[in-house]
Amino acid sequence: MTPYLRGILCMLGAVAAFSFMDAGLKALSAHYGAMQVAALRGLASWPLIVLWSVANGGVGQLVRVRWPLHLLRGALSVAMLSSFAYALRYLPMTEAYSLFFVAPLMITALAGPMLGERVGWRRWVAIGVGLGGTLVILRPSGEGMLSLGGAAVLVSAASYSISAITGRILGRTDSTPAMMFWMITLLCVFATASALPDWKPVLAQDVWLLVGVGLSGTLGLYGITEAFRLTPASVAAPLEYTALAWGLLFDWLFWSTLPEARMVTGAAIIVIAGLYLLKGDRGHEG
Repeated sequence: MTPYLRGILCMLGAVAAFSFMDAGLKALSAHYGAMQVAALRGLASWPLIVLWSVANGGVGQLVRVRWPLHLLRGALSVAMLSSFAYALRYLPMTEAYSLFFVAPLMITALAGPMLGERVGWRRWVAIGVGLGGTLVILRPSGEGMLSLGGAAVLVSAASYSISAITGRILGRTDSTPAMMFWMITLLCVFATASALPDWKPVLAQDVWLLVGVGLSGTLGLYGITEAFRLTPASVAAPLEYTALAWGLLFDWLFWSTLPEARMVTGAAIIVIAGLYLLKGDRGHEG
C-alpha cells in the first residue's frame, strides 16, 4: 500500500471515528459546559495515547519536539473542541457538520502560503463557491448569521484548519506518537484549567459514554495525524465530507431529526466545491 493510499484510508477511518465521538460529545453537552466537555474528551483519551506513544518509540521522542508548534496546536484543540461542543448543544449534527465543511476549503487556501502547495485560480473559485454554500446554510436573510451555534462551528472549523496545517509541518520532523501525545496532553491541561471554576461532577451513567469518547477520539486522532502526514493537505481535507453521512445517520437514530432543504442545498454546494478540489489535485491544476 502506498503512503498516498494509506493516508486516504486513515482519513476515512478518522472521520468515522470522530463522528462517533461527536455523537458522544453532543450527548455530554446537554449536561456539562462546553469547556468541560472539551476537557473530558481529552482526559478520556489521555491514558490510551500515553500507553500507545510509549510503546511506539519510547519517551525520548516525546521530548525532542518543536515546542512552539505543539503549544499552538494545544491551544487550537481547546478552541476547536469547546466551540464545537457548544454548537452541538444547539444544532443537529448534520447542520454542524455542514458548516464545519468549510474547513477543507480553509485548509486548501492555507496550504499555499503555509506549506508551499500550489493553489491555482480554479481552486480559488471552488473555495469561493464553497464559502457561498455556508451562506445558504446560515440563511441569506442574516438570521443564521446571528446564531451563536453557527458562529461557534465556524470558529471550530478555523481552529481545525490551522491545526491541520501545523500538523503537516510538524510531521516533517516529529513522530506521530509525539504529535498525538502533546496535542491531547495540552488539551487536557488548557481545557481542564479553564473549566475548573464551573466544573460539574461526572454522573455515573456518563462513564461508559466517556469510555466511548476516549476510544473513538484516540482512533480518530491517530488516523487524522497519519493522514495529514502522509498525503497533501488538499487531498486529505475534502474526505471530511463523508462525515455528512454519519451525521445524518446519528441525527435520525438518536435525535429523530432530519435536515431542512436549505441545509441540504448549502451542504451540496460545499461538498461539490470540495470534491472539485480533490479532483484537481489528482489531475493537473491551472
